[in-house]
Amino acid sequence: MNIETVAIMGAGAVGSYFITGLIPKLGDHLMVIAEGERKERLTKEGIIVNHENWKLNVKTPEEARGADLLLIATKYGALKESLPAVEKIVDDHTVVMSLLNGVDSEEIIGERIGKQHMVYSMMKIASERDGNSIVYDPSVTQGVFFGEAERKRSERVEAIAALFEGTDIRYTICSDIIRDIWFKYALNVSKNLPQAVLNCSFAGYSASEHVAFISQKLRDEVVAVAAAKGIDISDEDNTLGKNSAISGAARFSTLQDLDAKRHTEIDMFSGAMIRMGQELGIPTPYNEYTYHAIKALEEKNDGLFF
Repeated sequence: MNIETVAIMGAGAVGSYFITGLIPKLGDHLMVIAEGERKERLTKEGIIVNHENWKLNVKTPEEARGADLLLIATKYGALKESLPAVEKIVDDHTVVMSLLNGVDSEEIIGERIGKQHMVYSMMKIASERDGNSIVYDPSVTQGVFFGEAERKRSERVEAIAALFEGTDIRYTICSDIIRDIWFKYALNVSKNLPQAVLNCSFAGYSASEHVAFISQKLRDEVVAVAAAKGIDISDEDNTLGKNSAISGAARFSTLQDLDAKRHTEIDMFSGAMIRMGQELGIPTPYNEYTYHAIKALEEKNDGLFF
């Protein structure tokens, strides 16, 4: 199996990492998916990544049908509304990777197009977005982790690795990608969310016993839900469950969204935790509080109250 054409949905921080990593290798065989005004804008303006402007080959879903690989890097809140476009791109041989955070995007997509298309993946990237400009730090960006849910090193996994080889995209083939995704999910819930509620930097986790307490309680709830699903992420020393060596001043994606008065992806984090906890009969009080606190901050940003 050879991957010769790649379509990318989502040109934000994660999507841009793959756009800039693959254009030098694929040229116009790398397609960015957009329609209407957004297609016109991206075609005209391109994207700015690490202060360099990149021109894009922008295609509609219909024009990209039959791509060998589809990379989905939309926001979680836009995932379900993007599914009709995904259906238009995917044919029988298309491999699909969801690059979203969280633990349920592969299930959401697979239910629509067939789970046989899915190769599971996750991202570890240190990035910030300011309008149309995206900056990521290559020195601490670990890139994409991927593998088969069945824990086998398949032909298509090898083909994806061959695609990334020789590019600036860092990648790791995982022997247990489902567990690794849950490690990353626990990291996001426990480190992304408290600082968003408290409006503090990453340094708060080591400087304050109270920030550390909240972080630990949030992680404990994720560990309990994962265990009920037969997934052991109790090892707090696992490298996938830890942040890279980053600045103490770092502000993660949820706080970045609030800073920019954008809606966050809290539904993907604590929202999903609450739902799974209810389904499994596991209390998630810290995630429930965090969910409503961040939703309230979104409403405040929207001008609902002051």
